[in-house]
Parts: sequence; structure tokens; C-alpha cells
Amino acid sequence: MPLDERAGALARKVADLNDRYRHHSATAVLERALKDPEVGDLALVSSFGAESVVLLHLVSVIAPGTPVLFIDTRMLFAETLAYQQELAATLNLTDIRTIRADLTLLGRDDPDGTLHQFSTDACCGLRKVAPLEQALKGFDGWITGRKRFQNADRAAIDFFEVEDGRRLKVNPLAHWGRADLEDYMVNNRLPRHPLVAKGYPSIGCAPCTTAVKPGEDPRAGRWRGTAKDECGIHFINGRVVRGPLPAEEALAASEDKENAA
Repeated sequence: MPLDERAGALARKVADLNDRYRHHSATAVLERALKDPEVGDLALVSSFGAESVVLLHLVSVIAPGTPVLFIDTRMLFAETLAYQQELAATLNLTDIRTIRADLTLLGRDDPDGTLHQFSTDACCGLRKVAPLEQALKGFDGWITGRKRFQNADRAAIDFFEVEDGRRLKVNPLAHWGRADLEDYMVNNRLPRHPLVAKGYPSIGCAPCTTAVKPGEDPRAGRWRGTAKDECGIHFINGRVVRGPLPAEEALAASEDKENAA
């Protein structure tokens, strides 16, 4: 099926799913996504971060054999790696796939491991975005833990989305608040990420994550001191751009992305 036709079909499917499940629970949405052949083959992408255990537990109850893609950037906290092993055993998740960047590309683009100091976008692109894109080939969509309360860019996300006209993105916890997550973890006696108790309510790579002070936004410790609040990368004419984009290039990148959608 041509890309434009596939994008149109996905858009219609997503609109129908969102209309049908608009007032349903996260569990109902997740069960629909995992068990309906019309939705297709899905993988859960998890950072095994501060809130990840909620969605991982839900999946373990509904379909524990669901592929779980864990992106190891080789810059994660040791506590995150240990927590990933703990949850895999505790929740009996049977198909966890650790995803890492190609060593040849790392040697070429970040040989000394300092790329994050010059361009967090390029580093995320190399260590997260590109490996995930490769890992998602063969899947019809993926499940995320994104929630509306996390930041302004996520304030309007729906349960089902179309990603770049190619595949589904499922956000079962889109409407959950922080209190909902806390209640679920307490009621189900789920293990917490050890860094949460040390002031890390949102956890990414060690070089780009700091503790958060009382009263700060929970994601204030992610890429602190920059305008960045999501993983991503800029491309202009097929070229990786490291560092902030000049206004002209930012506009060109935005137009290129729209034209590619």
C-alpha cells in the first residue's frame, strides 16, 4: 500500500479507536490494543524509569509475552539497569529486548562519549531515536507511557495516535495524573526505582538528569538548563545538526518534517 494511502487508513483507524474508547479506562484501552488483530503487532517501549512500573505491570497482567523494548543508551544510571533486571523478574515479563546503538556509529559520531555536552538532540538521536526506529521495524505500532500532565507538549495526546503516517502509537495512561500513578503503585505494592527516593521523579541518562528540588516541576531535572524536554534529533537535507537550530534552519526543518508526513 502506498504511504499516503496507508497514512489515510491509519488516520481513519485512529479516529475510530479514539471515538470508541474516549471514555474507557487505561486497562480497556491497553487490552483492546494488545488483543485486537485489527490493531496489529505492538511492542511496549519502556525506559524502566520512575513511573514505568505501572504500564509494565498492566502489560504483565494482560499479556506478559508482549515484546518490551528497553533502550540502553550506555549512559543510564546503574540503578536503572538494576531496576530493569528486578522488574523483569518480579513481573515475569518474558520478552524484554535490550536495544543499543550500533557500535560503529557510536565510534564515528561519539567516540569519546561527550556528544551530549555539545548537542543533546544529536546524542538522543544516536543513542535512542535511531536504535528504536530500527527495533520497531516489523511492528505495526508501539505502546508508550506518555501522559498529558507531564508537559505542555503532551497536554492534548489521545489514547491512539498516528506516528509519521506509518504506524500506531498507543498511550493507555494519557489521562492519568500523578495521584493515579501513586495510588496504583501503592495498591499493587510495586517496587520503586531507587533514585525516586533520592529526588529523581523523572529519570533519563545519567549525564543529562539531575535531582529535583521541592516545588520544581518533576521534569525539571531532565536536560536542565536547556529548552529541551523530549528526546529527538534535527535533520536538514539529510544532515545531522548538532546544537541549537538557527531560525532559518529551524523553519526549514519544520517544513521538511511536514512534507515528509
